[in-house]
Amino acid sequence: MVEEKKISKPKVQNIIIENREKMSVSGVIDVESFNDESIIVDTELGVLIIRGEDLHINKLNLDSSELIVEGDIISCEYSDRESSRSKGMGFFSRMFK
Repeated sequence: MVEEKKISKPKVQNIIIENREKMSVSGVIDVESFNDESIIVDTELGVLIIRGEDLHINKLNLDSSELIVEGDIISCEYSDRESSRSKGMGFFSRMFK
């Protein structure tokens, strides 16, 4: 009997903030919600909440798991709440049903 081995891809995430004006995030799975004061992102390492002023998504590529945000970045934090991944219904999943 041959045992199947699941090769799990290591979870890696990079966050780069340039001059508090531009933020690049890798490991992005989905964007749950966004407005000009907060962006909630489902990532491989949990839900990331980006807060600021005049925020806008400059680039979102879910194929390469990349997000670029521009604006006045005040904070970013991970949330312990359940991610949309467990529900399977992120913002764009609902939008493009």
